[in-house]
Amino acid sequence: MAKTLPRRAAREQSFALLFALSFQPGARMEEVIAWAADGGALEQDKRAAQTALLAEAHLEEIDALIEKNLHGWRISRISRVALALLRLAVCEMLFVEAVPVGASINEAVELAKLYGDAEVPRFINGVLGSIARERTEQGG
Repeated sequence: MAKTLPRRAAREQSFALLFALSFQPGARMEEVIAWAADGGALEQDKRAAQTALLAEAHLEEIDALIEKNLHGWRISRISRVALALLRLAVCEMLFVEAVPVGASINEAVELAKLYGDAEVPRFINGVLGSIARERTEQGG
């Protein structure tokens, strides 16, 4: 039976699922979720799975927005940790109204401090800040 974890723990699981998906070319998120649950790698959390599935469903749109805001970088040069965090935060910013934009950015930066190298938190903050400003200017 799926548990309901605190939002931060669920977000961390969503990140882990998106990160794992990056190692499985051609796999579907449902497969990654099933593998993680069967292997006991993650506690089952409905919100974590829903967010990861939502990100997968909008991956092209999310990646295009990330790439547009990289300023001198290509998405293929970003570490898998940074890309998974960016995908998760942008998904929340675009599609999860219950999560304030600032909270998405802050949580992505905090996870970057745990899982990325020393430069990842600043990089994540810069890209997400650029996306947030662009969306504010566009009225979204």
